[in-house]
Amino acid sequence: MNQKQITVAFYRCRAVEGKKKYGIDRESMNAMLDDLARELSGYDIQLNYCDDDAVTLDINGYGDLLNAVRLRSPQDNIFNLCLGHVIGKSADLDIVEDVRRGVNRVAFAPETVEPEGSSKIVCHNCGCGC
Repeated sequence: MNQKQITVAFYRCRAVEGKKKYGIDRESMNAMLDDLARELSGYDIQLNYCDDDAVTLDINGYGDLLNAVRLRSPQDNIFNLCLGHVIGKSADLDIVEDVRRGVNRVAFAPETVEPEGSSKIVCHNCGCGC
């Protein structure tokens, strides 16, 4: 069996003037992702993360921040889903914990993630089109 590959991609974010500032502390995020990658390697899962500068999103609220984080796991037919599609509603608006939760869901329960293009409405109103 091939090693499962999960990638967390971060779109470029642009704060919107006059709106509450939501952002990602990349130092904390990268530290958590490095720790999680070590944990997942014991389950034969390789976790990668990268910046995807091809897309820049205006961040009007936390939903847009969830939209700016993309999860990819081709073995599970998850090619570029936004974090909000994977986790649904964020309990505490903690992006680091939300990414951890999303990665773990893709790693251990990908069948519970609503497929792209399904007719069931799962969108959290981020504007991603899911």
